[in-house]
Amino acid sequence: MIHGVATKELVRHKDERGFFEEIIRATDGFFSEGFAQLSRSNMITGVVKAWHIHKTQIDWWYVVRGTTKVALFDMRKDSPTFRQLNEFVLGDNGEHIVLKIPAGVAHGLKVLHGPADLVYITSAVYSKEEEGRIAFDDTDIGYDWVQGVPITNKNIT
Repeated sequence: MIHGVATKELVRHKDERGFFEEIIRATDGFFSEGFAQLSRSNMITGVVKAWHIHKTQIDWWYVVRGTTKVALFDMRKDSPTFRQLNEFVLGDNGEHIVLKIPAGVAHGLKVLHGPADLVYITSAVYSKEEEGRIAFDDTDIGYDWVQGVPITNKNIT
């Protein structure tokens, strides 16, 4: 696992009405950096959103609906896991976890089955100076987002 990346396994309490699932508590050790903003992204099958990176901001991701493939790539030169890649499948047909993404770790996702809704908390409010972008086909990272469901330029953000 990339240094600083953490997951919280969620417990679903099911009955005939559906289920209840607690996602994050302020008292969770894995949420110690705290809340600044809650956001939602709705995406269709085949959409790729990659790569994003933050200077200091931490993200916590939870896929509410749909299935996504998430990739993380450690860009921190001083990290013991520098250049390590992690993949997760989150959502309906994946793991029911919250994923903590530290600053300096490039992150992105591909919607395998949509529509997909990603709800995420950030440790800082949105700032253009904080937000970094890396091309989805960056040769230094060398990750193949095209595998599986084909994407088109209109789906890449």
